[in-house]
Amino acid sequence: MEEKAEETVSIKNMVERIKVIKGELMQTLKNLREKIKTLETERANLMVEIEKLKKAAESRVSALESEVNMLREEVKSLRELLGYTEEKEK
Repeated sequence: MEEKAEETVSIKNMVERIKVIKGELMQTLKNLREKIKTLETERANLMVEIEKLKKAAESRVSALESEVNMLREEVKSLRELLGYTEEKEK
């Protein structure tokens, strides 16, 4: 009879431990879902920021290419003005 009582107590303890573990797992799951949601939001914000930076970089590249072409034309004009030719440089 005493063994049965101990087994019953032991089973009750196990059930209580399982309930506690289940509660902890549910809380962990909730926390993970919140973190995933936060990370998804951050990812979306970063993607928007990356697109902005990409467009700014493309714009800057275009402006620099234009500036380089303009400077090349100026160099060419100055050389012609000063009487330099392509052959004399080489």
